[in-house]
Amino acid sequence: MKQIVKNAYWPQIVGSVAWLATAGLTYFIPNADDFPRTTTFAVVCLGIAILSTISLPLNKVRYYGAWILALALFIGIWEVVQAKLLLLPRPFFGAPQELLDVFITDWAKLLNSLAHSMMLLVGGYLLGCIIGFVIGVGMGWSKLFGYWAHPVLRFLGPLPPVAFLPLLFAVIPSSFVAGELLMAFAASFPVAVLTWSGIAGVNPSYYDVAKTMGAKPLFLIRHVAIPAALPFVFVGMFMALGSCFYMLVVAEMLGVKAGLGFYMQWAQGWAAYPNMYAALLIMAVMCTSFMTLLFKVRNRLLRWQKESIKW
Repeated sequence: MKQIVKNAYWPQIVGSVAWLATAGLTYFIPNADDFPRTTTFAVVCLGIAILSTISLPLNKVRYYGAWILALALFIGIWEVVQAKLLLLPRPFFGAPQELLDVFITDWAKLLNSLAHSMMLLVGGYLLGCIIGFVIGVGMGWSKLFGYWAHPVLRFLGPLPPVAFLPLLFAVIPSSFVAGELLMAFAASFPVAVLTWSGIAGVNPSYYDVAKTMGAKPLFLIRHVAIPAALPFVFVGMFMALGSCFYMLVVAEMLGVKAGLGFYMQWAQGWAAYPNMYAALLIMAVMCTSFMTLLFKVRNRLLRWQKESIKW
């Protein structure tokens, strides 16, 4: 399928034409209201059309030709519906050029919000993954540890982390630290459960072979149990990342006075909906980037299991 898509030139060619048409209708058809950056947006669409045409011989770009076409059609329809015909109510729905205007005029505040969100997310996520991994390994390996940890995990794990928000913000003076702990709690549960499942499901024959060669318990944990359970660990880490993004928005909207969630709340309060959509777009790109990075780390660490991993 991938090879067929790479060999198909027409989606990218049609996509280039669609972007050129979007640039033309943006520039030549009058707007139904006073929208900023219309000419700039038309130039951006023209630039995308030129880049798409120039990159036509590249297989990696041509693979996404259908997406280039789909995005051109989406942006073009959005431009006609809102900027030219004004069919959707303002200020709740803006035109594409309004979104571009936000990135041009408010880039410093957006960049600062992104930096705060990344610091909060990375710290809480890594802390939660470490805690969950240690708990999961202990539960999967030691029956004594599992005896004490399993009831606590079943009791506290399913609780929504947001329920602890008022308590943490009241007990901990720093809203940033409280947000970190909330995301750590959100991330630790799926990682702990999946790590536990992976450790407990390791084939006993692996341990028997290692023991015949004189392996000690610590060696069995580090070189047998954990490597065999890593696919389960990464499933838990992917689930934890989604939970952390949810908690990131909630924490920044309700307590932390910085970040993309705080920026979105501020924009909504001033009815600056294009700013809110810009923050949502940045958050989506940030989430996708973290997912892509996690996939690359997984593929690197589990390259010896490449044929058996189907996700």
